[in-house]
Amino acid sequence: MAKELKDLTKRSENYSQWYNDLVVKADLAEQSAVRGCMVIKPYGYAIWEKMQQQLDKMFKETGHVNAYFPLLIPKSFLSREAEHVEGFAKECAVVTHYRLKNAEDGSGVVVDPEARLEEELIIRPTSETIIWNTYKNWIQSYRDLPILCNQWANVFRWEMRTRMFLRTAEFLWQEGHTAHSTKEEALAEATKMLNVYADFAERYMAVPVVKGVKTANERFAGALDTFTIEAMMQDGKALQAGTSHFLGQNFAKAFDVKFINKENKLEYVWATSWGVSTRLMGALIMTHSDDNGLVLPPHLAPIQVVIIPIYKNAEQLAAVSARVEPIVAELRAKGISVKYDDADNKRPGFKFADYELKGVPVRLAIGARDLENNTVEVMRRDTLEKSSASLDGIVEYVANLLEDIQNNIYTKALNYRNSRMIEVDTYEEFKEKIEEGGFILAHWDGTTETEERIKEETKATIRCIPFETFLDDDKEPGTCMVTGKPSACRALFARSY
Repeated sequence: MAKELKDLTKRSENYSQWYNDLVVKADLAEQSAVRGCMVIKPYGYAIWEKMQQQLDKMFKETGHVNAYFPLLIPKSFLSREAEHVEGFAKECAVVTHYRLKNAEDGSGVVVDPEARLEEELIIRPTSETIIWNTYKNWIQSYRDLPILCNQWANVFRWEMRTRMFLRTAEFLWQEGHTAHSTKEEALAEATKMLNVYADFAERYMAVPVVKGVKTANERFAGALDTFTIEAMMQDGKALQAGTSHFLGQNFAKAFDVKFINKENKLEYVWATSWGVSTRLMGALIMTHSDDNGLVLPPHLAPIQVVIIPIYKNAEQLAAVSARVEPIVAELRAKGISVKYDDADNKRPGFKFADYELKGVPVRLAIGARDLENNTVEVMRRDTLEKSSASLDGIVEYVANLLEDIQNNIYTKALNYRNSRMIEVDTYEEFKEKIEEGGFILAHWDGTTETEERIKEETKATIRCIPFETFLDDDKEPGTCMVTGKPSACRALFARSY
């Protein structure tokens, strides 16, 4: 790689530092002047946009519509749902005044003490409360249901220990909030959206996930059930990549949202909420990338193909450009994003290294000799393999190669995850194996006390009770590895981000 880009920490030396280096050097994001917040740079935002566009399409295909709700929430709203307020109280940023004024000594602006709000406003940590206060006005009868709303927004949770994309005080996300006439319909919605997330993670992000239900201790504040998708990063830690919550009638009761059912009786509405955030960027980086930089799945890469001309003079550049122009047009006609980088302020070697660092899936290099031979050098980012291909049929070749790369990085991630998923029967073995990282399937007695003890002693949490079977006896009853009490099935344990 070019000298300027070489100082990327190796994963084997310090995985955490490698991640931080990569986020900055690949031009994804940087720290902001506001503590705990980040600036998402154009290239990082372009990846997020691709995610957003695809997810938005999937939401709309399942009957959802977008809306937008206020950033500020009256403090009294948060107090109405006891579990909810308890879950978020320590992370809330509070607006107390509505005006500044110049300091009398000329030192700058100060808060005007006369401008205190009658009721403090909370910058939304999530929007259940403001949305359910709104839904109260929208819902009278079963004919008004279901409401299937989603919003793309920013939220704020006061975080002291932050890491770009993975945990920041302000982050971008989508939050779906739906209202239903029956429990069955709400549960079906929560399950459906979890499957949408899993489908997106695996087909577009190329990230294999485990679908399951959270324990009572780990579920969303105010939910009856939280369903989750859990992904394994290269260091063996888990990352919660998306959640979907069955809220029962908790928020409807808190905000008195009732409807007249088909039997002409008043009943509380049933609810769900579900969301994914810019954490997905962290999952994308940490699942696929290597010591040379980002490895992006073609389905989400802002630039899928980069073409770099190799030339000695203006005449050679003109000849290469003339040959490349129809190839670029054909690739774009196929919906493939391509960049022809003929900028003369950087050498080809620097460009190669830079696009490698940024994870562009396919690189084509073409010079005067290639024109003579009617060939082009092709490099695929996932394996770093170079090959020579004919310029005739190059468009079809590249289109097939992109799909091959997409499938290859998914298979690689899946094989890695499966190789680090083990079954453990004793607590001693569990303590030993958790140090090695990975996913551990083990029996647990179903109590919060035992769950907390395991967390305290090993720093491992129950990521979920998986829906699917991964090992032969996952779903069979057994005995808890800690207490020896009966266990219905194995839970999935891991250390996590």
